[in-house]
Amino acid sequence: MFLKFVLVTASVLCASSLAAPSAQAEVLATGAKAPRAAAGMPGRGLSMAQVERRYGAPLEKLPTAGGDAPRHPPINRWRYQGYTVYFERSRVIHSVRDDAPPKS
Repeated sequence: MFLKFVLVTASVLCASSLAAPSAQAEVLATGAKAPRAAAGMPGRGLSMAQVERRYGAPLEKLPTAGGDAPRHPPINRWRYQGYTVYFERSRVIHSVRDDAPPKS
């Protein structure tokens, strides 16, 4: 009887170790940081109303681009002194300084 108990217990332990493999993952440190808006410019996620309240009325509201299909949401651009704010629908996606050099 004792031997049967030991054999059953051993087989249960083996089966449970095979059924639940340990999970492993690697973290790749690239040194890259999440992009942030420069000081004095609206940050990602702000609504149009929040931008207008915090930064005032834009110098110019450029015509809407896109919006002709679900895969092409409307993109709005507001020009301020020294930078442009890009909105997807009504939320900030980028704020770009006018004198920013192009990325290569």
